[in-house]
Amino acid sequence: MPDWPHSPAHYLSPAGAVMVTAATYRKTPIFSSRARLDLLQRHLLQLADEYLAVLQAWAIFPNHYHFVAESADPKKLPVLIRHLHSLTARQVNELDATTGRKVWFQYWDSRLSFENSYFARLRYVHENPVHHGLVSVASNYPWCSAGWFEQRAEPSFRKTILSFPCDTINVRDDFVVSPDFLAAK
Repeated sequence: MPDWPHSPAHYLSPAGAVMVTAATYRKTPIFSSRARLDLLQRHLLQLADEYLAVLQAWAIFPNHYHFVAESADPKKLPVLIRHLHSLTARQVNELDATTGRKVWFQYWDSRLSFENSYFARLRYVHENPVHHGLVSVASNYPWCSAGWFEQRAEPSFRKTILSFPCDTINVRDDFVVSPDFLAAK
């Protein structure tokens, strides 16, 4: 589990929070190894810090990712995502000797302006590895913030987040994720 230096927030900043979902081109599982998921997660955490986006939750998979972040300057979010996609596309294309291959398709973002919506999406992102059937306990999935949240959040805040239903959230998440990559060493 990565060490993310921020503690989970208990409020929405005046600039608000956003939930982002991004997909690989044609939902191809380009990040289908532990090393590639590590690469994507490392760059997400580094760039979020560089662009002053405070990540509150993230979940990374072979063909998509989700994150919830707060930023004092929401205009930096598209720049962060373009930088992340450009950097990771170049690196995986170099690994596969496929210069110029289209890696990322697009991303969707939702501004979270209501506390209940924010809390439900935090839970949704933390629990997403369970949603995809990869683990039975989200904190056991290394490319997700659930373990970080479990260790860092105050127990009362964690209990609040876990009490929010997230099964009716309208999020693009029709991705099929095969658990086979978890068996690879």
